[in-house]
Amino acid sequence: TSKHRPSEDMPKITMDFKPFLLRERLCHQKLPDQPVGLDSQYKHLLELLRRTAVHGESNSVLIVGPRGSGKTMLLGCVLRELMSLREVQKNVLLVELNGLLQTDDKIALKEITRQLHLENVVGDKVFGSFAENLAFLLEALKKGDKSSSRPVLFVLDEFDLFAHHKNQTLLYNLLDVSQSAQTPVAVVGLTCRLDVLELLEKRVKSRFSHRQIHLFSSLSFGQYVDVVRAQLSLPPDFPDPKFSDEWNHSVTKLCEDKTVEEILRRNFNGSKDFRSLHSLLFLAVSRVSVSHSTLREADLIEACRLISADSKANVLHGLSILELCLIIAMKHLNDTYDGEPFNFQMVHNEFKKFIQRKSHSIHKFEKPVVMKAFEHLLQLELVRPVDSGVCKVQREYQLMRLMLEHGQVMEALQKYPQCPTDVKQWALSAFG
Repeated sequence: TSKHRPSEDMPKITMDFKPFLLRERLCHQKLPDQPVGLDSQYKHLLELLRRTAVHGESNSVLIVGPRGSGKTMLLGCVLRELMSLREVQKNVLLVELNGLLQTDDKIALKEITRQLHLENVVGDKVFGSFAENLAFLLEALKKGDKSSSRPVLFVLDEFDLFAHHKNQTLLYNLLDVSQSAQTPVAVVGLTCRLDVLELLEKRVKSRFSHRQIHLFSSLSFGQYVDVVRAQLSLPPDFPDPKFSDEWNHSVTKLCEDKTVEEILRRNFNGSKDFRSLHSLLFLAVSRVSVSHSTLREADLIEACRLISADSKANVLHGLSILELCLIIAMKHLNDTYDGEPFNFQMVHNEFKKFIQRKSHSIHKFEKPVVMKAFEHLLQLELVRPVDSGVCKVQREYQLMRLMLEHGQVMEALQKYPQCPTDVKQWALSAFG
């Protein structure tokens, strides 16, 4: 019996190992072997950083592209290849800063000191200026045997946020060092703002090399489907070759399915970035279980439904009947007055008219209770005040706008559990 145990355990190992492999890919825990469709940008950036790391030549470059276009992934792949060179491994220092975390130059300098492991060297020294402090840090990196200094790669994520720092001192000093021949330094900025150079002061701009690498997806739909197939396929060295073949065959068949192709095309037309694609595929893969061990068309349809769900319409499903009635009253006011703003008093009058004329299933609520429901809608941001400043008008008369489309209200009504017929008919009637 002991001989048969490994084969019995194989399905369990397979089912454990497969989600781990795919999760690693789809959750960006592992860099791809090669950036897709970014060959020229990859070569350009690698050559630039190699010149700094190997030949001690200072450089500065900006990687510009929309969110999810692969800026961090491209840089990660370049650094991985760079660090695999033996002459680079023990020599180059990497400092990573983020504009969202290092919100001023003082914090940024502390972080640079920490990442360069120079806290002990700095100790309690007091510096007259930022430039003096940075010069001291870079001086401390010089080797003891000769005057050559270790190259430092500065990566500035959310580069545009550093431009908002007072006097742009950090950017000025880093780019100043990259212009001078004192220390080999490469400054790599990542940003999604195309107008980032307009944010720089004249003295900072003049020290920047004006090298920019733009990432704009040029993928065709065919290439996009190939990426989907590659992302979902299991590698040849998978522990269970039989299961791997079955899985890969099912993925190929799935990608040829007309409904799946339609879903992928919709996703492709909405956004070509891999982040949104990975979110879709992750939701689909998470539905695979022992009982159905391959991806099916239904999994992708459900994933697409979840990812394209209207969050505001979903909020409506959780409202009380009273709150839903107020939303319908506002919809009617919008229709009647052609989208003009309304106030609580108008909504309450509309609601009262409905109660008196038509409804036998709705309880007659007191005005303070209706006001409380209205305030809850305000908290949920389904209703928004027209004047966001401090308003001296009584709450009942403050002008509001409904933040929902006609279609969203009607869709929510169809899906609302046990919605009274009176309320549905009221919503469907052209005017209250």
